[in-house]
Amino acid sequence: MKKNPKNTKKRPDLVVFDEDQQRYDAAFRPYATNVGAPQIKLPNNGSWKSSQIYKANKHLKTKYEAIKAEYEELLKVMEYNELVTNAKFTFEPLIGETYHLYNNAKETPFLSIIDPNSCDFSYLGSFRLTSDYLWERVENEAETQLPLK
Repeated sequence: MKKNPKNTKKRPDLVVFDEDQQRYDAAFRPYATNVGAPQIKLPNNGSWKSSQIYKANKHLKTKYEAIKAEYEELLKVMEYNELVTNAKFTFEPLIGETYHLYNNAKETPFLSIIDPNSCDFSYLGSFRLTSDYLWERVENEAETQLPLK
């Protein structure tokens, strides 16, 4: 119930009076209300905030770098799969077996079981078919001797 402003008497700013309950309630406040009370100071959270921001940013950057590296690795796998599956071959590759990719005289890639040391074709790399039917690049002795194209 609101009182008519003309009927309420003006109290000094120093007095803590609750108009709704019509009582003095300085003792019920969670903070000091008199002039002699200690000053209320807010804690300085600036250094804590900046250190937490630094830690959070470092954590996020690490996660980003890991995801980026995984993405780049997936792109590599996709390129290898595209390269090998678009190559010409007349056999059914077996899971876990290593095959070698070459360019023929017309610069068309083809997949073969012939070892790079046993032929004179332009060697592109060796690949193994995984159980997920993805082609993974395999380090071969011939790769350390021949430049990749």
